[in-house]
Amino acid sequence: LQKLIHLLKATDDPLIQEQALITLSNSAAFSVNQDLIRNLDGLSVIGGMLLDCVPTVKEKALNALNNLSMNMKNQEEIQVYIMQVCKNVESAPLNSDLQLAGLRLLTNMSVTNDYHYKMINKIPCFLHLLSEGSERTQIQVLKVLVNLSANPATTRHFLKAQV
Repeated sequence: LQKLIHLLKATDDPLIQEQALITLSNSAAFSVNQDLIRNLDGLSVIGGMLLDCVPTVKEKALNALNNLSMNMKNQEEIQVYIMQVCKNVESAPLNSDLQLAGLRLLTNMSVTNDYHYKMINKIPCFLHLLSEGSERTQIQVLKVLVNLSANPATTRHFLKAQV
């Protein structure tokens, strides 16, 4: 894991970055690896990939963060990327794998109320995706919206949303 994280920092080759991110994502299926990746500063390295201009690299980074977000300590670190994830979701092509990967991560990050305040300004975007997206996109957006709607503090944001 340490070598993969170092490789991500050391290379600009998108194909190598994608393969390293896929391997880290698969490794994150095990809780012991989730802690190891965090302790090796892997979350910030992977999170930094969200600014990459190659959409497939961003997508793989989102998938890795999604798997890593199953750990509450990891969520504390991943939450700093929520605004960037929202931007990626909003700017990604409609129904793209990149958009769906971002929505899956936002679903996990919105299971608790802890980070809803970082997503509530994107409710109009989510509602737009709900009306314009494919069935896959709609299902993923609904998961985020259901999580957000479970928090009474988001009610006024839903009611005033312009779509």
